Amino acid sequence: MIDVLEEQETGTKLESKIPEGPLADKWTKHKFNLKLVNPANKRKYEVIVVGTGLAGASAAATLAELGYNVKAFCFQDSPRRAHSIAAQGGINAAKNYQNDGDSVFRLFYDTIKGGDYRAREANVHRLAEVSVSIIDQCVAQGVPFAREYGGALANRSFGGAQVSRTFYARGQTGQQLLLGAYSALSRQVANGKVKLFPRTEMLDLVVEGGKARGIITRNLITGKIEAHSAHAVLLCTGGYGNVFYLSTNAMGSNTTAIWRAHKKGALFGNPCFTQIHPTCIPVKGNYQSKLTLMSESLRNDGRVWVPKTKEMAEKVRKGELKAKDIKEEDRDYFLERRYPSFGNLVPRDVASRNAKMVCDEGRGVAPTGLAVYLDFADAIKRDGRKVIEAKYGNLFEMYEKIVDDDPYETPMKIYPAVHYTMGGLWVDYNLMTNIPGLYALGEANFSDHGANRLGASALMQGLADGYFVIPYTLGDYLATIGPADKLPVDHAVFKEAENGVKETINRMLSIKGEKTAEELHRQLGHIMWEYCGMARNEEGLIKARKLIQELKEEFWSNLRITGTDQELNPALEQASRVADFIELGALMVEDALNRNESCGGHFREEYSTEDGEARRDDEHYTYVAAWQYKGPNQPEKLHKENLVFETVKLTQRSYK
Repeated sequence: MIDVLEEQETGTKLESKIPEGPLADKWTKHKFNLKLVNPANKRKYEVIVVGTGLAGASAAATLAELGYNVKAFCFQDSPRRAHSIAAQGGINAAKNYQNDGDSVFRLFYDTIKGGDYRAREANVHRLAEVSVSIIDQCVAQGVPFAREYGGALANRSFGGAQVSRTFYARGQTGQQLLLGAYSALSRQVANGKVKLFPRTEMLDLVVEGGKARGIITRNLITGKIEAHSAHAVLLCTGGYGNVFYLSTNAMGSNTTAIWRAHKKGALFGNPCFTQIHPTCIPVKGNYQSKLTLMSESLRNDGRVWVPKTKEMAEKVRKGELKAKDIKEEDRDYFLERRYPSFGNLVPRDVASRNAKMVCDEGRGVAPTGLAVYLDFADAIKRDGRKVIEAKYGNLFEMYEKIVDDDPYETPMKIYPAVHYTMGGLWVDYNLMTNIPGLYALGEANFSDHGANRLGASALMQGLADGYFVIPYTLGDYLATIGPADKLPVDHAVFKEAENGVKETINRMLSIKGEKTAEELHRQLGHIMWEYCGMARNEEGLIKARKLIQELKEEFWSNLRITGTDQELNPALEQASRVADFIELGALMVEDALNRNESCGGHFREEYSTEDGEARRDDEHYTYVAAWQYKGPNQPEKLHKENLVFETVKLTQRSYK
């Protein structure tokens, strides 16, 4: 095992490399102290970037612009199909254009508080600092943000904040931001500084001498296994929400890159921290393959409610009563009632738990009983239909196409669904994992959101990491190792890794069982949602541990894959990803069992207040859980990075 981990075995603390000094000065001071690579020497280095979403595309484009040689990999046919394109509502930045009291410190504080005080102060403050530069960068690229009448960029509110700091492009913000990053990436592809590898999936990390040396990939069209060497490897592959099978993620989104890196020694941080998004189109049936997100921005004008009585809700479910026929006094606007200060704009974890609670009481409004209303009648009456159309028109159209119901006339039905994962590879302040030369950016790392991500902060983190953090911190590492420290792809360690990948593929193909990877994935998703989803308890988690072990045994004894490995084979792709999801699911359950508290998206039912709010245990759990892989079927070893708060005071989170 690599040197850093050997030190951990002796009890050495995880080295987060957070700079000394006042919080507001840490990043500025750190940038000055980082080593630099001479411009003429940058062309001597090669960097691998895996993933071409907002974090990956921005990192690849920026590093190439600086002069580095970059190889960029994505399993899609084009970087434009990265899942970042699906983000809807907006991106946060502390510009204070509305003159409503926003500041870098307020964005920092809202983000720390929103994450239930389970994120690093220094990382979050840096995120808030660079947020203001992100907007300037994107405007310069031509991103068509919404504007006020006078030409200034418009802002709207999102959950967990009492100011308007979210920049947006209707309900297509992710798409427009990704096209901006893609244009910058395409420029560097044309310049020859970025070599693009579409339809190529990373299947292993190559580590030698304690450093990341490259990756092993599979060409998804031909099946060819290839080795790629570099001075550093950046994983920008997004989150692992599809471990739940049903999620708002694209169906191809997976955990394979970061999980394979984890099995090569990279620590996995806070795997159980999963975000449930409160405004998704409810599940329709057993054979649904994914869920559709409705932007959190809708909660600016939509009011969330259910009938006050079970009897009335039962009539709604049976089709005997329509929403518009329910009188105002018979409606329970439960978020406004419980959280008068924030109302419908409470953070996602709070909104989700409350929606589940009223549905568990029998007051859900869909035939399944699992839905609440998101009603725009008051906003349309107040502002007029044209104003609402201008803000949310494409979102309303999308809802109507999927549900066959007009949200201008009838309230939307929504229910929480898995959306984002705050856990990911453990990284230090420089975004480097505990394996030197291996970095994780964006949702692939754990660093910025604690136990719950505030809305519109994912796009902010992805672009902050790619445009404004990694160009500085990567140079520091490369200057340390020098351009000669790169292995050829015919080195024995690459051949060994290639053979390992081929053996795993051949093993899966040779099983010839009865169940497809799709069926097994659906089973895993049911286990995870039922026992490690919106609410968890010890009994359920222990049961999940046993069920996942049984599922793993069934996978490796009863899997059926049609076709071969020498062709385009989606069944093989999916099986490979599901194998990793099963192992990750087991670790998520262990992490949830280990954390005997409720915080953010991790809600342990045994650890809640009398009125159903999360109850943290700051004395025992104010740390990052960093898990170390110890071998097949062996329990993972827990390492702890204690979180130190110098600026904020840890208080019980309240939005009332």
